[in-house]
Amino acid sequence: MKIHEFQGKEIFKKFGVPVPEGIVCKTADEVYRAAQKLTGVVVVKSQIHAGGRGKGKVFNRTDRNKLVLDGGVKVVKTPEEAKSVAEKIFGNCLVTHQTGKEGKEVSYILVERGCKIKKEYYLGMVLDRAKSRMTFMASTEGGMNIEEVAANTPEKILKMAIDPAVGFQSYQGRELGFGLGFDKVVVNKFTKFCSALYTVATLTDASLVEINPLVLTEDGDLLAIDAKVNFDDNAMFRHKELLELRDLSEEDPQEIEASKYELSYVALDGNIGCMVNGAGLAMSTMDIIKLHGGEPANFLDVGGGATKENVTAAFKIILKDPKVKAILVNIFGGIMKCDVIAEGVIAAAKELGLTIPLVVRLHGTNVDKGRELLNKSGLAIIAADTMSDAAEKVVKAVA
Repeated sequence: MKIHEFQGKEIFKKFGVPVPEGIVCKTADEVYRAAQKLTGVVVVKSQIHAGGRGKGKVFNRTDRNKLVLDGGVKVVKTPEEAKSVAEKIFGNCLVTHQTGKEGKEVSYILVERGCKIKKEYYLGMVLDRAKSRMTFMASTEGGMNIEEVAANTPEKILKMAIDPAVGFQSYQGRELGFGLGFDKVVVNKFTKFCSALYTVATLTDASLVEINPLVLTEDGDLLAIDAKVNFDDNAMFRHKELLELRDLSEEDPQEIEASKYELSYVALDGNIGCMVNGAGLAMSTMDIIKLHGGEPANFLDVGGGATKENVTAAFKIILKDPKVKAILVNIFGGIMKCDVIAEGVIAAAKELGLTIPLVVRLHGTNVDKGRELLNKSGLAIIAADTMSDAAEKVVKAVA
């Protein structure tokens, strides 16, 4: 689960991570009053669930070819200038390298007090699944895309895995701090900063906590100028207060609908809808579609215990994507029996009046029974015996 920058900074403050003074706003008039209150130079920051906002472009919501503002983050000197910028941002779409060409509509703006920056750094914590440990990542290349730094100058990224049995240790903060070139005074501040950040990550079950940039001010203080926090969905039952931070307007409506039926769905850019049971099989199905020259429109895992209702819901979600020109159902019957899937496919196809090509490949428990149901359904279903056969047929169907 993702949250906005201003929400992440509220969590940071709660755990003692220093952040600039800021006020979140929902109207241009609120931005004007916030700039008056903070006085002096302030930063007007668009709030969406995506990175690269400063380098992004704001387009008119109804005319996506009309550029309204170059950059979703602006430094301004007066309340009037802050309001003018806000009027161009609110209700329009901010497009960054992470949003896709459609961008995301801006509903919140964070107004922050400006600070005198001496140098920018990168600091983050991410779950290293290979080591099963939360790992600090730090770099002197703050303000840049960390993926670019990793690709071009990987030696500039410092890493420190934290043993969960003992937690963060001061010597680890000092090692990272000196590695970033801080003097002794700043290293001590940095160590406390890292300790607080580790507490944020562990007590909130965060899978990612990222600050880009972390700045060293001319006064020698460290501030989290940005805050990107993602939480482990599987741990949210322990954090009802964090669930209240979820902004559904930032999420794909189809993904929200899928979560109601305990379906794992991620929208992609292709035109072949996929319905598969098991994450590994779903990934393999998408790979083999691409191998045969096609493009998957989604990742959709119906899970091991899906019912006819779940399958019908999955079909509805796939068909809501106007790009979908054909559907591939690839099911391995283990816990989930092939005949149950076949019944769901038939019910969904009839209920929805399916008109696009449907390729079905079943294998496993009750496969013969499932195939018999499909054959007797009277529907124009294209049967496939193997994954390769199924992928070849569905790609041919949309050609």
